[in-house]
Amino acid sequence: MDYHGWEITARYGSVEEEYAALRGGTGWGAGLIDLSHRGRLLVRGEDAPRFLHGMVTNEVKELGIGHGNYAFVLDPKGHILADARVLRLDAESYLIDCEPQLLEVIRKELDDHIIADAVELEDQSGQLACVAVEGPGAAEVIERAAGIEVPINIANMGAFEHVRFEEQQIRLVRASASGWEGYLILAAPEKAAEFWRKAMELATERNDIDMSFRRAQRTMGEENQLGALPVGFEAVEIRRIERGTPRYGVDMDAKTLPQETGQMHAISFTKGCYIGQETVERIHSRGHVNRQLVGLRFRERCEIAREMMVLVKGHPSGFTTSVAYSPGLAGTIALAYLRSDNAAPGTAVQVNNQDGAVAALPLGE
Repeated sequence: MDYHGWEITARYGSVEEEYAALRGGTGWGAGLIDLSHRGRLLVRGEDAPRFLHGMVTNEVKELGIGHGNYAFVLDPKGHILADARVLRLDAESYLIDCEPQLLEVIRKELDDHIIADAVELEDQSGQLACVAVEGPGAAEVIERAAGIEVPINIANMGAFEHVRFEEQQIRLVRASASGWEGYLILAAPEKAAEFWRKAMELATERNDIDMSFRRAQRTMGEENQLGALPVGFEAVEIRRIERGTPRYGVDMDAKTLPQETGQMHAISFTKGCYIGQETVERIHSRGHVNRQLVGLRFRERCEIAREMMVLVKGHPSGFTTSVAYSPGLAGTIALAYLRSDNAAPGTAVQVNNQDGAVAALPLGE
């Protein structure tokens, strides 16, 4: 499928099996997701911490080396121009990871504000590939395929914390493609390809295990978790919608305000000035926005698409953004913007003559 000019995999085989690999419980330890299409921008220089701090909504100046966070880039009126993961590599360097169509948006926004600052911008999208590993056996897959020892406290690491393994020439990031628990492997394209190949060899090992032994494992309720299954965009989207993670260009755009998305972990209210802060602070002091991103659930598969009107008590309340059928929840799910007074979980809704309800996020497990 085409994705903002990139050709990416929609599915490798069964979407249901790929979805199940991301959740676990089917014998697959984890899903492998190629995210090499994402944009990666290096921001470095003596003034980089101070400069970048004034350009994004989250705290980056005080980030420790090996830490990171999620942030927005706003216009002066407080609307979202882009979203990104920000990783602090060293005292003077940050790596920005973003959707491919947002790389040039972010680069231009930063470049336009560099005046006398000692800051350099370098597009590293072609130098770094990215593989996401998501699922209950993700750490084991990474250890065996990459030949590294995942830090013993990795399960307690905060989101976007990262470790560089110099010998293997990879960076391990505590993040995922869908917003659920997982890891990212950042490496040169040839190293990422090697990791992918070795992870696939684990799947071959899994398939070569004696069938009687596997049957015995199932009898004991212990499914083999060694293999890693390649997962395409469609299965990842289902998990993303279940999590309630908005995607730029679908669930938010240049008309969206940060608080409307519910992604409050992207905003620091103590960091000081940045572009668009005045609007963010005004909304914060007011205590609410007029609309909110919410989850919707329907009891069965429904003919619902993006940008359909959502009715509450027969009156228009908002519109859908992301929509998918969830095999795990056995029904259609969606993200939608609704009036704030209609956003409470349990509120009955109707979309395209289909009855559903607002549901608390995340929608699944």
